Amino acid sequence: MAELRYDGRVAVVTGAGHGLGRQHALELASRGAKVVVNDLGGDRSGVGADAGPAQQVVDEIKKNGGEAVANPDNVATPEGAQAIVQTALDTFGKVDIIVNNAGILRDKSFKNMTPEEFDAVIAVHLRGSFLVSSAAWAHLREQGYGRIVNTSSPAGLFGNFGQANYSTAKMGLVGFTKTLAQEGAKYNIKANAIAPVAWTRMTEDLLPADFADKLGVDQVTPLVAFLVHDTNEDSGEVYTVGGGRIAKIFVAEGPGYGQKTTLSVEDVRDNWAEINSGDPLTVFKNVGEQMGPLIKQLTS
Repeated sequence: MAELRYDGRVAVVTGAGHGLGRQHALELASRGAKVVVNDLGGDRSGVGADAGPAQQVVDEIKKNGGEAVANPDNVATPEGAQAIVQTALDTFGKVDIIVNNAGILRDKSFKNMTPEEFDAVIAVHLRGSFLVSSAAWAHLREQGYGRIVNTSSPAGLFGNFGQANYSTAKMGLVGFTKTLAQEGAKYNIKANAIAPVAWTRMTEDLLPADFADKLGVDQVTPLVAFLVHDTNEDSGEVYTVGGGRIAKIFVAEGPGYGQKTTLSVEDVRDNWAEINSGDPLTVFKNVGEQMGPLIKQLTS
């Protein structure tokens, strides 16, 4: 099979100074993409700023014969997000690919979490993905092409102790991704999300040290690279990835229970098993499809 190339494409990768983002940027550049390497350069809690990490990745790309430019702006502000996309436009003339990877951690058990710690994580992961995608959106629509990958997490899909802020942001990105997929469909803009499991400075306290070698970032990037390639036609999907395994995550609904008369609390109690049944499960592509069973009940 032919090698997948990205010649002529311009990619923006946020949070690309370390870990997953760095690997995404290196891989895309090695296959011909021109890359904007964005990283604020703070620590994993979002404190501080340093242009060094992004520039180091750019230097590595150029040393290997690729094209890249560093950007140190903050994804969590409208001005920062606009500047990131503008860097692509000013340097390479366009933008085709957005990989929203920037993130921070402020882990605390829920009883100890402050509003500031909650807001800070939402600002980078969820708001940042919105702002950067928004800054690029008009350009993607106008050229009739775009590929967006958002970085969700198993913590968002299934919850995780001590990460109420992070989990909220990551599940929010699922709804965000599915909406972008619907709104971008007529403009050939594909949006998907990944829920990675990888050993990085963000996860080194969460994953067993024995798995460090087996959960390398190089086991995640191939999925990202495929999702942003011209040939990928899937959109609005979520995939978990790590350690050599990739699987699609489904948002599904059971058959449920319904009745013509107004429900009472006792009706809910008496039909609780049927309400919770997962056999069969149905996967809907949009809200219109999901409303189908209810509309059928109301009109039959």
